[in-house]
Amino acid sequence: MSGERSAVRGGASTSRSAGTDRFGWLLDPKLVSVAVGSLAVVVVAGLVQVSFGAYSMTVGEAWRAVLDPAVLLDPRWLLNFLVGEELMRAITGFQGELPELSHGTLIVWNIRLPRVIVGAIVGMNLGVSGAIFQAVTRNELASPFILGVSSGAGLMILLTLVVFGGLSAFLPLIAALGGAVAFLIVYAIAWKNGTSPVRLVLAGVIVGTVFGSLQTALFFFADDIGVVQSAIQWTTGSLTGTDWAQVRLALPWTVVAVLLSIAGSRQLNLLLLGEQTAKSLGMSIERVRFALSGVAVLAAAASIAVAGIVSFVGLIVPHMVRNLVGSDYKRLIVGCLFVGPALMVAADVGARLGMSVLTGADAQIPVGIVTGLVGGPYFLYLMRRRQNMGEL
Repeated sequence: MSGERSAVRGGASTSRSAGTDRFGWLLDPKLVSVAVGSLAVVVVAGLVQVSFGAYSMTVGEAWRAVLDPAVLLDPRWLLNFLVGEELMRAITGFQGELPELSHGTLIVWNIRLPRVIVGAIVGMNLGVSGAIFQAVTRNELASPFILGVSSGAGLMILLTLVVFGGLSAFLPLIAALGGAVAFLIVYAIAWKNGTSPVRLVLAGVIVGTVFGSLQTALFFFADDIGVVQSAIQWTTGSLTGTDWAQVRLALPWTVVAVLLSIAGSRQLNLLLLGEQTAKSLGMSIERVRFALSGVAVLAAAASIAVAGIVSFVGLIVPHMVRNLVGSDYKRLIVGCLFVGPALMVAADVGARLGMSVLTGADAQIPVGIVTGLVGGPYFLYLMRRRQNMGEL
């Protein structure tokens, strides 16, 4: 009996040790520091974001509104924001009137906080998508849109706004569909008894150039200046006017993309070793490359569907994380889930408040312009540090 107990204890100890080894990398000091620092940026930038608007609030008042117990301790309100009133009532069976909230709490939770959450989701998606594309193409210049995702989505956005205005209500879904179709065209062009990183990149450049030219041409057919402004807002990336509907639209696809990217981290590491090495280890290169590219497209499409085309985030975030936590894709993907939202939310604060500070006018610029202004110099800095970055 004592031998059996010892065997049981030994088996339990081995099981705990295996579990610790499997998830111990999450406690890597560098990764934890990146996560904590990024969360701090999101919280601070988010508080600044919810403090400004037509309804004036101090940071303290905004903080109290965000942490209002009337919302946080009432699952009916939380579900109402997260899944919508109709589904909330179906889940809870509640048929009465929801308790009243203060004016400040309603403004923060209905209008301002969703913008912060959408920004975090977009940054998360673009960071993960960029990291995957850089592994799939084995090219550190790759971004979520190197395979034509952004150009396809942008073309469909403009085509809908300029020609099929009645379909504007379905713009997010149309944008995601355009990005997916563009990716399939790129893959078809690159296929020749299989694909290669070089052909994928070159095919992406071809499709992006052609679709970009078509986008420019469509501007000449727009008679309504409001349509042109809306199209520009979509093609440059903007979080203006986002609400809980965009959160509900993007969140499920984001969860799926994140889980699949983490599950595929081992395959991403193998792809970086080169095709011959991956094949020798039993990997089906084309199937894995196509599947992981599909995950990257899904993540990018979820971002495009709610914020339009935001430049540089998917290109820069993986480099930032790689410099901080290393090249192992398990840590890299998790790091992107924190650094991406921090960069995006902070950039959106700049987009929201930059014009007000500089001109005193109550105006804001698309967040894509801010990410471009930040990303361009940072990317130049990376090129200076790594002269072989552009090798395909």
